[in-house]
Amino acid sequence: MKRVLDACCGSRMFYFDKENQEVLFADNRELQTTLCDGRSLLIKPDVNMDFRNMPYPDNTFKIVVFDPPHLLHAGARSWLAQKYGILPKEWKAYLKAGFQECMRVLETNGILVFKWNDDQIQFSEVLRVFGKKPLLGDQRGKTRWVIFLK
Repeated sequence: MKRVLDACCGSRMFYFDKENQEVLFADNRELQTTLCDGRSLLIKPDVNMDFRNMPYPDNTFKIVVFDPPHLLHAGARSWLAQKYGILPKEWKAYLKAGFQECMRVLETNGILVFKWNDDQIQFSEVLRVFGKKPLLGDQRGKTRWVIFLK
C-alpha cells in the first residue's frame, strides 16, 4: 500500500513528480481536454472514487492530501470548472464528510495537508465546518495550505 493518499488529485498540478510511486492519486472524475489558452489538461487518477466514501480501512495512510473543489459558481463548461471542479450547493456537508473521511483513513499521528482558495468561500468558514483547528499553515493569501495532525 502507498503511504500517501491524494483524495482529490485533479491534474496533480502542485506535484514535482506527477507519477510519484509513494502517492495514490484519487479523484471522482477523469478528463482530457485542451483549455482555452491552448494548455492541455489531464485528470487521470489511479483510483476513481468519492472522497466522502473511500474504500480503505481506518488508519491506512501516513499522509493525506485534501484539495477539494473550492468554487461554487463557474460556468459548467468553463476552464475553471474543468480544471478545479465545482462544489455542490450543499458544500458544507460535502466538505465536512470529505474531511472526516480523510481523517478516518489517516494513521494515528498522521498528517493531513489541506489546500483551499478563498475566491468564493472564506477559509475561516471552511474551518468552522471542519470543527478542527490546523496545527500550522500560512496565515494570509488567497490560496491557503495548512496541516492537521491526527
